[in-house]
Amino acid sequence: MMMGKTKNGNVQQEGYLILLCSIILINGFLAVSLVKTPIDYWLLAALGALISIWFAVHSIIRRKSKGDILLLPLALLLSAIGLTMVYRLKPNLFLTQVGWNVIGLIAFTVTTALCRNLERLADYKYLAGILGVSLLLAAALFGVEIGGNKNWIILGPVRFQPAEFAKLFIILFLAAYLTERREVLTYATRKYGLFMLPQLRFVAPLLAIWGITMVMLIFQRDLGAALLYFGTTLAMIYLASGRISYILQGMLLFVAGATLCYFIFPHVQVRVDIWLNPWSDPNGKAYQIVQSLFALGSGGVLGSGLTYGFPGLIPEVHTDFIFAAIGEEMGFLGSAAVLITYMLLLYRAFRIAINSSNSFQQITVGGLAIFLGLQILLIVGGVTKFMPLTGVTLPFISYGGSSLTSNFILLGILFAASESGENDA
Repeated sequence: MMMGKTKNGNVQQEGYLILLCSIILINGFLAVSLVKTPIDYWLLAALGALISIWFAVHSIIRRKSKGDILLLPLALLLSAIGLTMVYRLKPNLFLTQVGWNVIGLIAFTVTTALCRNLERLADYKYLAGILGVSLLLAAALFGVEIGGNKNWIILGPVRFQPAEFAKLFIILFLAAYLTERREVLTYATRKYGLFMLPQLRFVAPLLAIWGITMVMLIFQRDLGAALLYFGTTLAMIYLASGRISYILQGMLLFVAGATLCYFIFPHVQVRVDIWLNPWSDPNGKAYQIVQSLFALGSGGVLGSGLTYGFPGLIPEVHTDFIFAAIGEEMGFLGSAAVLITYMLLLYRAFRIAINSSNSFQQITVGGLAIFLGLQILLIVGGVTKFMPLTGVTLPFISYGGSSLTSNFILLGILFAASESGENDA
C-alpha cells in the first residue's frame, strides 16, 4: 500500500481505516447481541461514543503530525476484536473495558504530544530507571497476589499492575544508557572466563538496574514479565553493539537461570510439567491448557461462529486465554488475521526504528517493538502449547486496564518517533 502522497491523503486514508475498524466493532457487537440477548442500546450508545473518540483522536493527532498512518488503525482493529470478545465472554466487564479504551486513547494522545522530541528523554535516563524500579518495588512491597503472581496494587476500586508501566521507563533507561555506551559495548571488551564483556565500570549502572528489576520480578513470582525484560534487554544490547556474542552469552545465562528457577519455584515446575505432558492431569493442573487445545482444535478453519463455541470452559479466558477463544469461534482464519495484524504493527514499528534520525530513538523504538513482539510470542506460544504458560496478556485484546493503557502509551511513543522518519511503504 502506498502511504499517501500528501498530508490530506494520509488523513483521509487513516480516516477510512478507522471507519473500517468501526464497522468491524459494531458488526461484532451486533452479532453477539442478536444471539445472546436483545440489543442493549445503552451499550450500543457507549460504543458510538467510543467510535466518536476514535475519530476525535484521529483529528487531534493529524492537525500537525505526519506520523505513521497505520499505527492507530491497527491498534484500533485489535481493540475492536478485544471488545467484541470481552462482550462475548464477560458481558459484565464490557463497559469497564470501553472505559479503559477511552483512558488508553487519552494516554496515547498525550504521549504523542509529549514525545515529539524523543531524544530529550535521554537526559533523564537515571530518573527513568529509578521510576521503573520504584514501580516494581511498590508491587513487591504493597502488592497483593492474584493468579499466583504478586504484581497487583489495589487502590480502592481500582487495581493495576505497576510492571506494565515500569517497562516503558526501563526501556527508556536502557536505550539512553546503551546509546551513551555504544562504542564501549562494541569495542572495549575484555575476556572474563568464557565471556567477552565490557569493563565492569562501564556497564555497572546497566547491570544494577537490570539486576534489581529481575530479582524483584522473580520474588513477585512474575516470571513471564522477567522473561520479557531479559529478552528485551538482550536484544537491545545487540541493537546497540551489533555483536552476536552477547546474544549467545545471554542464552547461556537464560538456560542456567531457567534451570535454577525450575528447581526453586514449585509453580515453575508445574508450568513446565504441564507443557511437556498436559494429558497427565487434564482435569487438574493442566485443565486450562487442555481446554485451550480443544478450543483451538474445534474451531477449524472458519470457526464455530461468535457465541456458538464453548470458550467459557477455559478459566480466565478473557485475559490469559483470549486467543484460544478467538481460535474457537473465529477459526484459523480469524486467528491468522489477528496475527497478521500484529505482524503489520511490528513491521511498522521496526521500520520506524530503521528510519530514526538518531541512535537513542532507534534503540528506544526497537526496544519497544521487541518487547511487544516477545509479549505476543509468549502468550500465543503458551496458549498453543508451543512453550510454557507465562501469564502475560495479549496486547490491545485481553481484558485489563493496565495492559491496555500502557500499550497505548507505547503506541504513542512509536507514533511520535515516526514523525521524524520516512512514512512511505
